[in-house]
Amino acid sequence: MKRAVCPGSFDPITFGHLDIIKRASAQFDHVVVAVLENRTKSSLFTVAERIEMIGQTTANLTNVSVDSWSGLLAEYCKTNSITSIVKGLRAVTDFDYELQMAQLNLQASGVETMLMATAPAHSFLSSSLVKELAHYGGDVSSMVPPNVDTALKLRVAGK
Repeated sequence: MKRAVCPGSFDPITFGHLDIIKRASAQFDHVVVAVLENRTKSSLFTVAERIEMIGQTTANLTNVSVDSWSGLLAEYCKTNSITSIVKGLRAVTDFDYELQMAQLNLQASGVETMLMATAPAHSFLSSSLVKELAHYGGDVSSMVPPNVDTALKLRVAGK
């Protein structure tokens, strides 16, 4: 069984993330969306909230599951018998960083990284931009799934 992981913070998940997850699910028998637990980063949503939102938006993809991790991604892959990492690329700046990470993961654990170009319609999207726009009352409904849009509105209104 060919298993892959799509790692990230997903704070929150966007249509760009979902594009990569859906396309990865067509290439692998099982895809794990792994939500990063980063103690040094201030997140808008908790890991549990992000897992729930991702689970809701990927429920129709029967070969996709959601998990979280803290630590080295290579160790997560080894522990969970995952042989491939799938990452999305929006721009050349993404490539520079992701190439270094791919080489490190290959050297450290033999895990391959597949870099997928994001669909042009989503190439400008980032969770940071979505959060910033939502914070100022902007409409992000074309950038995130409906459940995430609702959660963003509630969270921003509460701050």
